[in-house]
Amino acid sequence: MEAVRKAHEAAARLVLPASRWPRPRRPKPRASEVLTGHLVQRGLPPWTSFCVPYSAVRNDQFGLSHFNWPVPGANYHVLRTGCFPFIKYHCSRAPWRDLRLQNRLFTALKILNLGIPTFLYGLGSWLFASVTETVHTRYGPVTVYFLNKEDEGARY
Repeated sequence: MEAVRKAHEAAARLVLPASRWPRPRRPKPRASEVLTGHLVQRGLPPWTSFCVPYSAVRNDQFGLSHFNWPVPGANYHVLRTGCFPFIKYHCSRAPWRDLRLQNRLFTALKILNLGIPTFLYGLGSWLFASVTETVHTRYGPVTVYFLNKEDEGARY
């Protein structure tokens, strides 16, 4: 999995406009820090679904598709996929459960379909994401994108 992650990072560096031109780079927050920051900043919502640009974070959750994510005061089941140029998260507050089998299944499906559906999902997200929010991290602000405005406290 490490070799696949490195190949993915190299391909992303070739394609992402921000990485083509030499310039001083500021450190980027980990994607996991943005995920936690978003959940806490929103007051631990029952659910949320958002996109984070690959170019804004270090992708420290590569290879994870469905997993538990504990934050102070709650646990979330997170569906995560790379949908270039974004990382897409769908989070539902739920008790901890063993999600390893589902994680393997979703990862296998992404590999079998060569990532084409996730690429199209990313393209659609890029075209239609019109709502933004700023997540504050120790490395500075990160803008996350939503396909629709979420009602605070909505259960669905």
